[in-house]
Amino acid sequence: MTAPDAVSVIAAKRDGHVLTDTQIDWVVDAFTRGEVAGEQMSALAMAILLRGMERREVARWTAAMIASGERMDFSGLRRGDRALATVDKHSTGGVGDKITLPLAPLVASYGVAVPQLSGRGLGHTGGTLDKLESIPGWRADLTTDEMMTQLRDVGAVVCAAGSGLAPADKKLYALRDVTGTVESIPLIASSIMSKKIAEGTGALVLDVKVGTGAFMKTLDDARELARTMVELGADSGVTTVALLTAMSTPLGRTAGNALEIEESLEVLAGGGPADVVELTVTLAREMLAAVGVDADPAEHLRDGRAMDTWRSMIAAQHGDPDAALPTARHTEDVLADADGVVTRLDAMAVGVAAWRLGAGRARQGAPVQAEAGVRWHVVPGDRVRRGQPLMTMATQTPERFDAARAALADAVDVGSVPTADGAMSATIGGPLIIERVTVGS
Repeated sequence: MTAPDAVSVIAAKRDGHVLTDTQIDWVVDAFTRGEVAGEQMSALAMAILLRGMERREVARWTAAMIASGERMDFSGLRRGDRALATVDKHSTGGVGDKITLPLAPLVASYGVAVPQLSGRGLGHTGGTLDKLESIPGWRADLTTDEMMTQLRDVGAVVCAAGSGLAPADKKLYALRDVTGTVESIPLIASSIMSKKIAEGTGALVLDVKVGTGAFMKTLDDARELARTMVELGADSGVTTVALLTAMSTPLGRTAGNALEIEESLEVLAGGGPADVVELTVTLAREMLAAVGVDADPAEHLRDGRAMDTWRSMIAAQHGDPDAALPTARHTEDVLADADGVVTRLDAMAVGVAAWRLGAGRARQGAPVQAEAGVRWHVVPGDRVRRGQPLMTMATQTPERFDAARAALADAVDVGSVPTADGAMSATIGGPLIIERVTVGS
């Protein structure tokens, strides 16, 4: 059999053919080693975007990405004489999506190990590590031994993924980001799942966002992505379920690093915005069920055990759980220009504004402001009066206000929608949890 070469692999996918296992294994490995040039892999990525991949192709591509690096193994993780089940969660990213922060300690408080390898933000969606780094002293980079010790002693760890996990994905993602191929569902699915499977967790719950503030704008695309990832998990022996959740309205009341830590602490203390609590509890229930634990997660938010685990988790990574969070030196309100009822609060606009205020970055490695972000005081269904503050922008650099204000210019719609009690139903924007996706569903 003739050995594969880059041009023949590109041409095969360009012409709509199914790539063979040999072609996939070779091209991923050769690209990782530098034998396949960036422009050649860019051409292949575009061909995949336009032509798609069958389930077998996506599974093999994912396996090749995993094989490019190391795999973690939690099978020997024990607490005393008891083996610890492991479960992870991944979100495809949204605005105000601070769910990992209360979720990881909540699930761990039930005696389950939660190895949450997270990343930093890029563009309008925030990064979990950026948020946690607003806590004085907290550090993201742990060795494998430190991670294992923390999982055994505390139960939850949120840290940076090591460079050895799926290095092919890191190299390919950087290429996709600058060649207009990020939106390919097979490549998104294999990118996410190669890292999650390489992490070695026994079960995985996926939060696939859909709406204006998400990467998946339509329900059909979100459903296809969720099904593809659930199938990849099942094919690799990882118990996997996905929830499709709404992301046209931002989650909670804040977008920004320290601001979202503050809101997460409210949830862990038994309060917090209803939508953040609902999604946290729903995902926790799915994670616990995936490892055979039948419990009502809301109980550990009420009785403080989730907060106790949070404090231990932060302290284990050298953070001070009692330290004051940084606050911005400069704030500016966005005011309502009419009386009425809020009918829309656009997640993308809020995310872009938070990014422009300094909470996010336009390129990998750029610094972010812990203090920057947006706090919104109203959500769809709330009645407002002209001149009332709708949102508060915060930053350390006030010259950023103009650009952020421009992003928010059309973020809120206020209409006159009469109701019997003077307020609109909270369901104006539809349900938060849209659909549950499992193998075969």
